[in-house]
Parts: sequence; C-alpha cells; structure tokens
Amino acid sequence: MEIIKPRTLSGFMELLPDKQIQFEAMAEILRRTYASYGFAPLDTPAIEDAQILLAKGGGETEKQIYRFQKGDSDLALRFDLTVPLAKYVALHYNELAFPFRRFQISKVYRGERAQRGRFREFYQADIDIIGDGKLDILNEAEIPAIIYKVFRGFGLSRFQIRVNNRKILNGFYAMLGLSERSGEIMRTVDKLDKIGAEKVKVVLTEDCGLEEAQAGEILAFIAIRGTNAQVIQALEGYAGRNEMFDQGLSELKTVTANLAAFGVPEANFAVDLTIARGLDYYTGTVYETTLLDHPEIGSVCSGGRYDNLAGYYIEKDLPGVGISIGLTRLFYVLDEQGLLNPQLPSAPADALVLPMTESAAPAIALAETLRAAGLRVQLYSEQKKFKQKMAYANKLGVPFAVLLGEDEISQGVCSVKNMTTGEQQQLKPEAAAAYIRQAVNVHCPVILEE
Repeated sequence: MEIIKPRTLSGFMELLPDKQIQFEAMAEILRRTYASYGFAPLDTPAIEDAQILLAKGGGETEKQIYRFQKGDSDLALRFDLTVPLAKYVALHYNELAFPFRRFQISKVYRGERAQRGRFREFYQADIDIIGDGKLDILNEAEIPAIIYKVFRGFGLSRFQIRVNNRKILNGFYAMLGLSERSGEIMRTVDKLDKIGAEKVKVVLTEDCGLEEAQAGEILAFIAIRGTNAQVIQALEGYAGRNEMFDQGLSELKTVTANLAAFGVPEANFAVDLTIARGLDYYTGTVYETTLLDHPEIGSVCSGGRYDNLAGYYIEKDLPGVGISIGLTRLFYVLDEQGLLNPQLPSAPADALVLPMTESAAPAIALAETLRAAGLRVQLYSEQKKFKQKMAYANKLGVPFAVLLGEDEISQGVCSVKNMTTGEQQQLKPEAAAAYIRQAVNVHCPVILEE
C-alpha cells in the first residue's frame, strides 16, 4: 500500500491538544457570556443552497465563496453567519419570539488568499438581536456591555470599544452635498488606520472625485478627538443642519449615556468618528474593538446596527444589531504574540488513575468516584512499566497522578501525586477528589496582559 504524505491545506488551522484546549476555553467564555445575556444558541448548516447565500452577495463575496455541484443541486459553504441567520429568521418567523436573540460559534469558509493569521476556514462567534418592525436603541447600548464582559472574561483590561453612528456620517456627507457618494466615502474612511490620512485624502480626491476642500472637511470632521463628552459637544455644533445627522447624534448620545448603566467603564469605550464599517448594510451604531497595547492586531470584534436583515427572503421589516468575533484569527494572533496564559490548564484530564494491580476493578471504581465529584479523569489501562506510565502522565501534562496498588486498596486510600511539585500523599477517595478539585479550580485567565 502506497503511503500518502499527510498534509493540511493552506489556510486551514489544526491545533495540537494543548492549544485546542486553550481555544475551547476561549469559546466556552464566549458561550457563557452570551448565554448570561439571554441569547439562545443556534447552529445553521455549513452547506446551503447557493441561491440563498448569494442573494445578498455578489462582487467580492461571490469570488470568495466555496461553491460546488452535487447532482442537480447548486450548493455552497457559508461564508459568514449573518446570511444564514437571515434565512433562518425568515424561515421560522412565525415560530420565533421577537426580539430574537441568538448566538452562534461556528466555522465559516472563504476562498480568499491565505495569509498569516487569515484563514479559509475559521470560527466566527456572533451575537445578534433581531426585532420585528422595530428594535429599541437600548439594544445598541447593550452590545458594548457584552463585548466588555467577553474581553474581561478573557483576562484583558486594556482594550477599547470604539463607537460611532453611520447616520452621523451620512448626515455630514449630505451637508457637503455628497449623499450619492456616502457609501464609497465610508469605505475609504474605514481604511484610515491602515493607510493613514494622507492616502485617504488622495483616494477621496482622485478615486472618489471629491474636491480638495470637501476631502479636507471630511478629514477634519473625523479627526475630532477628546473625551466622549467633548466629542459629543463638538458634534452638537453641527446639529440642526440635517435631519439624519440629528437622529444619529441623538442615538449616539443615548448609547453612550447607557453604557455606564450596563457597567462599561469609560476607559473601555470611546466615540470615534473614524469608525464607519465598510459594509453597506450597517445603518446606525457601529462598533470596533482594539487591544490598546497591540494596535497592530487591528479590530478584534466589530459589528453594528442594520435595518433590513431578511429582505431577500421575507416581506418583513426585521432590523437588528450584532457583533462578530473572528475567534480563529484572534486566537492565532494572541498565541503568536505570546499573550496566551502559559498557566492555563491544557491537559485533557485533571487526574490520571494508574492501576497497580492485576485487577482493574478497584481503579475503575476510583475513577468513577473522582468523576462523580466533577473531575475530568483518565484511566490508564496499558500494561506498561511504572516509569513508562509516569512518562505518559508527564507528556500529557496532567496535574495529578492517582496510584492504586494493593497497599492502598487494603487501607481504603489512594496515593495522589502532584506532578508539578512531586509531592505525594495518601488520601481517602472522597478527600482525594476534594483536594484535586480545589487545586484545579483556581481561576486562571486565558490571556495575560503585559
């Protein structure tokens, strides 16, 4: 038989067990946090009818989609979690309670050029709140609170949620007589962090056809800085000249005023007029989150308000607000930069039970006792020498090895060895369970800040 050389396709991430456990720890923090705010879990099919996925696509989206034929069916892999959500809400509209709050942590697929930290298969972690006809502005204030809780759960404190409102930008461009070009301008302005103000000005004048004065006014507007109160005060100076601008300013004031009530410290959010989000479907509040000490990573969480989620699938007005975390990319860059906590438990078990007798029955019973106490327990059943068993425990990285020989059985105890310190003691099974549980339940954040 010919041996085929194993390989992983470019743009697809595989992790060794210790890293996978760290990844799952981040995912679990997301699940717990999302659930604590009353979001229901959702899992949509990875494969959809291509017509469904491409209804809102075209252009670059269509180029990136994985599309294939199976018999007479034209199929495609989902490229995000928003379009499948739109289909889901339209399909189950009569069965859902609105506002509908869902979270989903699932893989998506994009046939784009694989780059460092950019993958063709990756996990997104999304939440969305969908209204029926209307959706209260308070939901747009709650979203940053959830972002804050997630990143604090990861162990981070130095991050900033940057907030803006697209209506402010659209209203301002209307004041300049640029309403028809607002989408193009926003996509350009959204690149400010990547290409800088001078290049943005060049693109605005040469590619978007703006006059020098118009480009200058836009750059001056988005450069407004200060505390959140100072930025809002500066925006008040433009009020009364455009209805959409005034509406956006009112919404921004409501969002920022309620963030404190939701428990978000002002140090962790900022009104930033450069945030536009390049996607055209955003209509109101928009968000981007960055790590203050690692701006090179870019946005680690983004999203915003949209007013027509499922217009291609149902004749209903279904506004929503949501965020997305590129979990695979976030994990990759944090790991690459050494920001993952090396003390985070990465073993598949809390304890390894090592039978030292011919009969495995006592060891099986002991393992079950430890599991009943809430521990993750692996039973080592291979007929190996003691040194080999301990070598396996070390390679696995388990914090405790539990030995059970004839002497332990006769005394009704087990020998518990701390694999880090080398300390060993004899304990009753229930006491051993309590001892191990106390040791492994020490809170350990996923990420360590510098």
